[in-house]
Amino acid sequence: MSSTENRTPLIRLAKRSEMSPRKIWAIRVCSIIVALILGCIPMMLTGNNPVEAYGVIIQGSVSRPVYLKQTIRIAIPLLGCALAIAPCFKMRFWNIGAEGQITMGAVAATYFALFWAGKVPHVMLLAIMFITGAIAGGLWALIPAFFKAKWNTNETLFTLMMNYIAIGIVAWLQGGPWEGRKGSQLIPMFSNEARLPQVFGVHCGWIIVLILVVLMHIYMTRTKQGYEIAVIGDSVNTARYAGMNVGWIMMRTMFISGAICGIVGFIVVSGANFTLYKGVANGVGFTSITVAWLSQLNSFAMIAISFILAILEKGATTLQTRMQVPASIADIITGILLFCMLSCEFFINYTVIFRHKKKEAKS
Repeated sequence: MSSTENRTPLIRLAKRSEMSPRKIWAIRVCSIIVALILGCIPMMLTGNNPVEAYGVIIQGSVSRPVYLKQTIRIAIPLLGCALAIAPCFKMRFWNIGAEGQITMGAVAATYFALFWAGKVPHVMLLAIMFITGAIAGGLWALIPAFFKAKWNTNETLFTLMMNYIAIGIVAWLQGGPWEGRKGSQLIPMFSNEARLPQVFGVHCGWIIVLILVVLMHIYMTRTKQGYEIAVIGDSVNTARYAGMNVGWIMMRTMFISGAICGIVGFIVVSGANFTLYKGVANGVGFTSITVAWLSQLNSFAMIAISFILAILEKGATTLQTRMQVPASIADIITGILLFCMLSCEFFINYTVIFRHKKKEAKS
Protein backbone atom coordinates (compact mmCIF):
# COMPACT_ATOMS: atom_id res chain seq x y z
CA MET A 1 0.00 0.00 0.00
CA SER A 2 1.38 3.41 -0.97
CA SER A 3 2.03 6.23 1.48
CA THR A 4 -0.58 8.36 -0.29
CA GLU A 5 -3.26 5.75 0.33
CA ASN A 6 -2.21 5.50 4.00
CA ARG A 7 -2.85 9.20 4.40
CA THR A 8 -6.32 9.01 2.82
CA PRO A 9 -9.11 8.71 5.47
CA LEU A 10 -11.35 5.66 5.35
CA ILE A 11 -14.43 7.88 5.20
CA ARG A 12 -14.46 11.53 4.14
CA LEU A 13 -17.00 14.15 3.22
CA ALA A 14 -17.07 16.22 0.07
CA LYS A 15 -19.24 19.22 -0.78
CA ARG A 16 -21.64 18.45 -3.62
CA SER A 17 -21.22 20.75 -6.59
CA GLU A 18 -24.86 20.57 -7.61
CA MET A 19 -27.84 18.24 -7.53
CA SER A 20 -30.95 18.14 -9.67
CA PRO A 21 -34.19 19.32 -8.02
CA ARG A 22 -35.66 15.85 -8.62
CA LYS A 23 -32.94 14.19 -6.52
CA ILE A 24 -33.21 16.84 -3.82
CA TRP A 25 -36.94 16.25 -3.40
CA ALA A 26 -36.42 12.48 -3.59
CA ILE A 27 -34.04 12.70 -0.62
CA ARG A 28 -36.50 14.86 1.32
CA VAL A 29 -39.41 12.51 0.64
CA CYS A 30 -37.26 9.53 1.70
CA SER A 31 -36.31 11.30 4.93
CA ILE A 32 -39.98 11.83 5.76
CA ILE A 33 -40.75 8.15 5.05
CA VAL A 34 -37.85 7.07 7.27
CA ALA A 35 -39.04 9.44 10.00
CA LEU A 36 -42.55 8.00 9.87
CA ILE A 37 -41.18 4.45 10.09
CA LEU A 38 -38.89 5.28 13.03
CA GLY A 39 -41.75 7.11 14.72
CA CYS A 40 -43.68 3.83 14.79
CA ILE A 41 -41.16 2.26 17.16
CA PRO A 42 -42.01 4.21 20.36
CA MET A 43 -45.72 3.82 19.60
CA MET A 44 -45.42 0.04 19.30
CA LEU A 45 -43.33 -0.12 22.48
CA THR A 46 -46.21 1.50 24.35
CA GLY A 47 -48.72 -0.95 22.84
CA ASN A 48 -50.41 1.50 20.46
CA ASN A 49 -51.20 1.24 16.76
CA PRO A 50 -48.79 3.58 14.89
CA VAL A 51 -51.17 4.07 11.94
CA GLU A 52 -53.97 5.03 14.31
CA ALA A 53 -51.61 7.38 16.18
CA TYR A 54 -50.65 9.26 13.01
CA GLY A 55 -54.33 9.51 12.13
CA VAL A 56 -55.04 11.04 15.53
CA ILE A 57 -52.26 13.60 15.01
CA ILE A 58 -53.79 14.73 11.71
CA GLN A 59 -57.36 14.68 13.02
CA GLY A 60 -56.43 16.59 16.14
CA SER A 61 -54.78 19.40 14.21
CA VAL A 62 -56.74 20.03 11.00
CA SER A 63 -59.92 17.91 10.93
CA ARG A 64 -62.19 20.58 12.46
CA PRO A 65 -62.22 24.39 12.16
CA VAL A 66 -61.55 24.78 15.87
CA TYR A 67 -58.50 22.50 15.65
CA LEU A 68 -57.25 24.27 12.54
CA LYS A 69 -57.49 27.65 14.25
CA GLN A 70 -55.48 26.37 17.20
CA THR A 71 -52.85 24.99 14.83
CA ILE A 72 -52.61 28.35 13.06
CA ARG A 73 -52.15 30.09 16.41
CA ILE A 74 -49.18 27.81 17.10
CA ALA A 75 -47.69 28.45 13.63
CA ILE A 76 -47.88 32.27 13.83
CA PRO A 77 -45.01 32.89 16.31
CA LEU A 78 -42.94 30.10 14.72
CA LEU A 79 -43.15 31.75 11.32
CA GLY A 80 -42.49 35.24 12.69
CA CYS A 81 -39.45 34.15 14.68
CA ALA A 82 -38.01 32.13 11.77
CA LEU A 83 -38.27 35.25 9.60
CA ALA A 84 -36.43 37.18 12.30
CA ILE A 85 -33.40 34.91 12.61
CA ALA A 86 -33.07 34.16 8.87
CA PRO A 87 -31.01 37.28 7.96
CA CYS A 88 -28.67 36.65 10.91
CA PHE A 89 -28.10 33.06 9.87
CA LYS A 90 -27.58 34.16 6.27
CA MET A 91 -24.82 36.40 7.61
CA ARG A 92 -23.38 33.51 9.70
CA PHE A 93 -24.26 35.42 12.88
CA TRP A 94 -25.74 32.75 15.13
CA ASN A 95 -28.57 34.51 16.93
CA ILE A 96 -29.70 32.01 19.56
CA GLY A 97 -31.31 34.75 21.63
CA ALA A 98 -34.71 34.97 19.95
CA GLU A 99 -36.37 33.75 23.15
CA GLY A 100 -35.05 36.74 25.06
CA GLN A 101 -35.88 39.16 22.27
CA ILE A 102 -39.46 37.86 22.12
CA THR A 103 -39.68 38.20 25.90
CA MET A 104 -38.42 41.79 25.96
CA GLY A 105 -40.79 42.76 23.17
CA ALA A 106 -43.60 41.24 25.22
CA VAL A 107 -42.44 43.17 28.31
CA ALA A 108 -42.56 46.50 26.48
CA ALA A 109 -45.99 45.75 25.00
CA THR A 110 -47.30 44.63 28.38
CA TYR A 111 -46.29 47.90 30.06
CA PHE A 112 -48.56 49.91 27.79
CA ALA A 113 -51.30 47.28 27.96
CA LEU A 114 -51.36 47.55 31.76
CA PHE A 115 -50.88 51.27 32.28
CA TRP A 116 -52.18 52.96 29.11
CA ALA A 117 -55.35 50.97 28.46
CA GLY A 118 -58.37 53.27 28.64
CA LYS A 119 -56.20 56.37 28.28
CA VAL A 120 -55.69 56.19 24.50
CA PRO A 121 -57.90 54.83 21.69
CA HIS A 122 -57.87 51.10 20.98
CA VAL A 123 -56.07 51.26 17.63
CA MET A 124 -53.51 53.77 18.89
CA LEU A 125 -52.76 51.60 21.93
CA LEU A 126 -52.13 48.55 19.75
CA ALA A 127 -49.89 50.64 17.46
CA ILE A 128 -47.88 51.86 20.46
CA MET A 129 -47.54 48.30 21.77
CA PHE A 130 -46.42 47.12 18.33
CA ILE A 131 -43.78 49.85 17.95
CA THR A 132 -42.40 49.64 21.48
CA GLY A 133 -42.30 45.85 21.29
CA ALA A 134 -40.24 46.07 18.11
CA ILE A 135 -37.89 48.67 19.60
CA ALA A 136 -37.38 46.69 22.83
CA GLY A 137 -36.61 43.47 20.93
CA GLY A 138 -34.27 45.32 18.59
CA LEU A 139 -32.34 47.00 21.38
CA TRP A 140 -32.02 43.71 23.27
CA ALA A 141 -30.53 42.09 20.15
CA LEU A 142 -28.28 45.09 19.54
CA ILE A 143 -26.32 44.45 22.75
CA PRO A 144 -24.60 41.20 21.63
CA ALA A 145 -24.23 42.62 18.11
CA PHE A 146 -22.32 45.61 19.46
CA PHE A 147 -19.96 43.40 21.47
CA LYS A 148 -19.43 41.16 18.44
CA ALA A 149 -18.64 44.13 16.20
CA LYS A 150 -16.41 45.83 18.79
CA TRP A 151 -14.58 42.94 20.44
CA ASN A 152 -15.49 39.89 18.33
CA THR A 153 -17.22 38.12 21.23
CA ASN A 154 -18.91 34.76 20.75
CA GLU A 155 -22.45 35.65 19.66
CA THR A 156 -23.82 32.15 20.27
CA LEU A 157 -23.05 32.17 24.00
CA PHE A 158 -23.82 35.88 24.38
CA THR A 159 -27.29 35.70 22.83
CA LEU A 160 -28.07 32.44 24.64
CA MET A 161 -27.20 33.86 28.06
CA MET A 162 -29.30 36.96 27.43
CA ASN A 163 -32.37 34.72 27.17
CA TYR A 164 -32.06 33.90 30.87
CA ILE A 165 -31.62 37.55 31.80
CA ALA A 166 -34.86 38.44 30.00
CA ILE A 167 -36.69 35.56 31.71
CA GLY A 168 -35.33 36.73 35.06
CA ILE A 169 -36.64 40.24 34.43
CA VAL A 170 -40.14 38.89 33.80
CA ALA A 171 -39.95 36.69 36.91
CA TRP A 172 -39.10 39.80 38.94
CA LEU A 173 -42.01 41.73 37.40
CA GLN A 174 -44.41 38.87 38.13
CA GLY A 175 -43.60 38.88 41.83
CA GLY A 176 -42.88 42.59 42.14
CA PRO A 177 -44.02 45.80 40.43
CA TRP A 178 -46.57 44.24 38.06
CA GLU A 179 -47.97 41.56 40.35
CA GLY A 180 -51.78 41.62 40.36
CA ARG A 181 -53.23 40.08 43.49
CA LYS A 182 -50.57 40.05 46.20
CA GLY A 183 -48.93 36.66 46.53
CA SER A 184 -50.31 35.38 43.23
CA GLN A 185 -47.06 35.85 41.27
CA LEU A 186 -49.28 36.68 38.28
CA ILE A 187 -49.52 39.75 36.08
CA PRO A 188 -53.14 40.89 35.46
CA MET A 189 -54.91 39.95 32.23
CA PHE A 190 -55.09 42.57 29.48
CA SER A 191 -58.25 44.59 28.99
CA ASN A 192 -60.08 44.34 25.66
CA GLU A 193 -58.44 47.56 24.45
CA ALA A 194 -55.02 45.86 24.51
CA ARG A 195 -56.08 42.70 22.64
CA LEU A 196 -55.66 42.08 18.94
CA PRO A 197 -58.91 41.76 16.99
CA GLN A 198 -59.78 38.45 15.33
CA VAL A 199 -59.99 37.85 11.60
CA PHE A 200 -61.66 34.59 10.47
CA GLY A 201 -61.62 33.32 14.04
CA VAL A 202 -57.88 33.86 14.61
CA HIS A 203 -56.18 36.97 15.97
CA CYS A 204 -54.87 39.25 13.22
CA GLY A 205 -51.27 38.38 14.05
CA TRP A 206 -51.40 35.97 11.11
CA ILE A 207 -51.88 38.96 8.79
CA ILE A 208 -48.89 40.71 10.36
CA VAL A 209 -46.55 37.74 9.88
CA LEU A 210 -47.68 37.18 6.27
CA ILE A 211 -46.88 40.82 5.53
CA LEU A 212 -43.48 40.25 7.16
CA VAL A 213 -42.93 37.23 4.88
CA VAL A 214 -43.27 39.43 1.79
CA LEU A 215 -41.21 42.27 3.25
CA MET A 216 -38.40 39.96 4.36
CA HIS A 217 -38.30 38.26 0.96
CA ILE A 218 -37.96 41.65 -0.75
CA TYR A 219 -35.39 42.81 1.80
CA MET A 220 -33.19 39.74 1.39
CA THR A 221 -33.40 39.40 -2.40
CA ARG A 222 -34.04 42.87 -3.81
CA THR A 223 -32.15 45.35 -1.63
CA LYS A 224 -28.57 46.45 -1.15
CA GLN A 225 -28.76 45.52 2.52
CA GLY A 226 -29.76 41.96 1.63
CA TYR A 227 -26.85 41.72 -0.77
CA GLU A 228 -24.46 42.93 1.93
CA ILE A 229 -25.76 40.25 4.30
CA ALA A 230 -25.15 37.57 1.67
CA VAL A 231 -21.59 38.79 1.00
CA ILE A 232 -20.69 38.78 4.70
CA GLY A 233 -22.14 35.28 4.99
CA ASP A 234 -19.91 34.08 2.16
CA SER A 235 -16.74 35.80 3.38
CA VAL A 236 -16.17 38.53 5.94
CA ASN A 237 -12.79 39.33 4.40
CA THR A 238 -14.35 39.77 0.96
CA ALA A 239 -16.92 42.13 2.44
CA ARG A 240 -14.20 44.21 4.10
CA TYR A 241 -12.17 44.24 0.90
CA ALA A 242 -15.23 45.56 -0.93
CA GLY A 243 -15.41 48.44 1.53
CA MET A 244 -18.35 47.26 3.60
CA ASN A 245 -18.61 48.29 7.24
CA VAL A 246 -19.06 44.77 8.60
CA GLY A 247 -19.62 45.82 12.22
CA TRP A 248 -22.36 48.29 11.30
CA ILE A 249 -24.07 45.76 9.03
CA MET A 250 -24.03 43.18 11.83
CA MET A 251 -25.60 45.60 14.28
CA ARG A 252 -28.20 46.77 11.75
CA THR A 253 -29.17 43.20 10.88
CA MET A 254 -29.39 42.13 14.51
CA PHE A 255 -31.57 45.12 15.35
CA ILE A 256 -33.97 44.17 12.56
CA SER A 257 -33.93 40.55 13.73
CA GLY A 258 -34.61 41.53 17.33
CA ALA A 259 -37.32 43.98 16.24
CA ILE A 260 -39.21 41.21 14.42
CA CYS A 261 -38.84 38.98 17.49
CA GLY A 262 -40.21 41.87 19.58
CA ILE A 263 -43.21 42.06 17.23
CA VAL A 264 -43.73 38.33 17.79
CA GLY A 265 -43.67 39.00 21.54
CA PHE A 266 -46.33 41.69 21.08
CA ILE A 267 -48.47 39.28 19.02
CA VAL A 268 -48.18 36.53 21.63
CA VAL A 269 -49.20 38.65 24.62
CA SER A 270 -51.91 40.67 22.88
CA GLY A 271 -53.29 38.00 20.58
CA ALA A 272 -52.92 34.68 22.39
CA ASN A 273 -52.02 34.88 26.10
CA PHE A 274 -53.46 38.30 27.07
CA THR A 275 -50.89 38.49 29.85
CA LEU A 276 -47.15 38.22 30.48
CA TYR A 277 -45.32 35.41 32.27
CA LYS A 278 -41.73 34.21 32.26
CA GLY A 279 -42.42 31.39 29.80
CA VAL A 280 -44.06 33.70 27.29
CA ALA A 281 -41.69 32.67 24.45
CA ASN A 282 -42.56 29.00 25.07
CA GLY A 283 -39.51 27.63 23.23
CA VAL A 284 -40.48 29.33 19.96
CA GLY A 285 -37.04 30.93 19.66
CA PHE A 286 -35.37 27.52 19.52
CA THR A 287 -37.95 25.70 17.41
CA SER A 288 -37.84 28.50 14.84
CA ILE A 289 -34.18 27.63 14.21
CA THR A 290 -35.43 24.32 12.83
CA VAL A 291 -37.97 26.17 10.68
CA ALA A 292 -35.29 28.47 9.28
CA TRP A 293 -32.89 25.64 8.39
CA LEU A 294 -35.52 23.34 6.91
CA SER A 295 -36.73 26.16 4.68
CA GLN A 296 -33.17 26.98 3.59
CA LEU A 297 -33.84 30.55 4.82
CA ASN A 298 -36.57 30.97 2.18
CA SER A 299 -39.32 33.21 3.52
CA PHE A 300 -42.18 31.56 1.65
CA ALA A 301 -41.01 28.02 2.43
CA MET A 302 -41.13 28.96 6.11
CA ILE A 303 -44.92 29.18 5.88
CA ALA A 304 -45.23 25.47 5.03
CA ILE A 305 -42.57 24.34 7.52
CA SER A 306 -44.12 26.36 10.36
CA PHE A 307 -47.53 24.88 9.62
CA ILE A 308 -46.13 21.32 9.57
CA LEU A 309 -44.44 21.78 12.95
CA ALA A 310 -47.63 23.34 14.32
CA ILE A 311 -49.56 20.25 13.15
CA LEU A 312 -47.08 18.03 14.99
CA GLU A 313 -47.32 20.08 18.19
CA LYS A 314 -51.12 20.34 18.21
CA GLY A 315 -51.54 16.72 17.10
CA ALA A 316 -49.18 15.48 19.81
CA THR A 317 -51.41 17.11 22.42
CA THR A 318 -54.44 15.32 21.00
CA LEU A 319 -52.45 12.08 20.95
CA GLN A 320 -51.92 12.33 24.69
CA THR A 321 -55.59 12.83 25.49
CA ARG A 322 -57.18 10.37 23.07
CA MET A 323 -54.75 7.44 23.23
CA GLN A 324 -53.37 8.10 26.72
CA VAL A 325 -49.87 8.32 25.27
CA PRO A 326 -47.34 9.86 27.70
CA ALA A 327 -46.15 13.35 26.82
CA SER A 328 -42.58 12.06 26.54
CA ILE A 329 -43.59 9.61 23.76
CA ALA A 330 -45.27 12.39 21.79
CA ASP A 331 -42.11 14.49 22.18
CA ILE A 332 -39.95 11.56 21.02
CA ILE A 333 -42.02 11.15 17.85
CA THR A 334 -41.79 14.87 17.12
CA GLY A 335 -38.03 14.80 17.75
CA ILE A 336 -37.52 11.86 15.38
CA LEU A 337 -39.44 13.62 12.62
CA LEU A 338 -37.46 16.83 13.07
CA PHE A 339 -34.14 14.99 13.22
CA CYS A 340 -34.79 13.13 9.97
CA MET A 341 -36.02 16.25 8.19
CA LEU A 342 -32.89 18.14 9.22
CA SER A 343 -30.54 15.24 8.47
CA CYS A 344 -31.68 15.03 4.86
CA GLU A 345 -30.14 18.45 4.22
CA PHE A 346 -26.76 16.93 5.07
CA PHE A 347 -27.04 14.39 2.27
CA ILE A 348 -28.25 17.10 -0.10
CA ASN A 349 -25.18 19.26 0.54
CA TYR A 350 -22.51 16.60 1.11
CA THR A 351 -21.53 13.22 -0.26
CA VAL A 352 -19.79 10.45 1.71
CA ILE A 353 -16.68 9.03 0.02
CA PHE A 354 -15.13 5.73 1.09
CA ARG A 355 -11.51 4.85 0.45
CA HIS A 356 -11.08 2.16 -2.19
CA LYS A 357 -8.19 -0.23 -2.00
CA LYS A 358 -6.42 -0.75 -5.29
CA LYS A 359 -5.81 -4.33 -6.17
CA GLU A 360 -2.20 -5.08 -6.94
CA ALA A 361 -1.64 -6.30 -10.43
CA LYS A 362 -0.58 -9.90 -10.56
CA SER A 363 2.69 -10.53 -12.23
